[in-house]
Amino acid sequence: MTTMQAAVLRGIEDLAIEERPVPVAGPGEVLVQINAVGVCGSDVHYYQHGRIGDFVVERPMVLGHESGGVIVGVGPGVDASRIGQRVSVEPGVPDLTCPECLAGRYNLCPSMKFFATPPFDGSLAEFVTVHEAFAHPVPDSMSDDAAALLEPLSVGVWASRKGHVTAGSRVLITGAGPIGLVATQCARAFGATEVVVADINPHRLKLAEDLGATMTLNVAETPLSDAGFEPTVLLECSGHPGATADALRTVGPAGRAVLVGMGGDELPLPLGYLQSREIEVTGTFRYANTWPTAIALAAAGAVDVDALVTGHFTLADSETALLAGVRDPRAVKSIINPQR
Repeated sequence: MTTMQAAVLRGIEDLAIEERPVPVAGPGEVLVQINAVGVCGSDVHYYQHGRIGDFVVERPMVLGHESGGVIVGVGPGVDASRIGQRVSVEPGVPDLTCPECLAGRYNLCPSMKFFATPPFDGSLAEFVTVHEAFAHPVPDSMSDDAAALLEPLSVGVWASRKGHVTAGSRVLITGAGPIGLVATQCARAFGATEVVVADINPHRLKLAEDLGATMTLNVAETPLSDAGFEPTVLLECSGHPGATADALRTVGPAGRAVLVGMGGDELPLPLGYLQSREIEVTGTFRYANTWPTAIALAAAGAVDVDALVTGHFTLADSETALLAGVRDPRAVKSIINPQR
């Protein structure tokens, strides 16, 4: 096979299925047949707006970065025994030589090549190539969907690490979208004994309960300030400025607030509250060294990412998949299967 199909964003709300050459694995790379791709909010944002912050789509770009599949070819220097191995694809490949990489913070590499982030193509295609170290083997017990969703799970793992979630932590999670739902499960897996999830979507709050939240709060009915819960850790996953400000004012003394959701570029902070309680506030940018933990959690059943999937689509139906969450308040995570 020399050509393949790929979902290409050509402009705002202009997505086309195009025929492209099958990529060739270079030195140190593997060729992966993609079996499942999760739709992320960033894919939807690029489709609707053509940009996210400073990242602007200036030429046709293949969408998708949550992906799993099977290695079907290897480049020079890669052990051929990897052919046939089922893998989850970590979508960001750093240069591995800069100071950030050498310090283990490769998510902050200034030369990062990240799938579906301009100008780099993503994985919403029948085949992709990736550095062999970023094609992580998964057990046969894991579904193709779960292999793809190890990417958002890694965001949840990273958030819990940044928040120092541990045994006995009391965690508030604002936003019950896919990231908030995996963060909920990660917080419990990391040892949190109380995990409160706040949102305005009753269906997603019910799912949060099913996935381990000890309490849920519909903030359309009850403000956070009236909930009577003082977390030691806030994992802010909504990206909503108002929700973030309200949540910060609930964090207990010496607590930690992790800003995970992507909202506006500017955010007013209640500095008096934060300073008088010595609350640490940190941002997050993707993840680093999370796949082994994510694989272990999913394989052991400590986290159920398959429970997030609310629809499967063919590559030809990629546009419908992108808009599922916009059109249906009960939709959580759409999966596109390029081989169908």
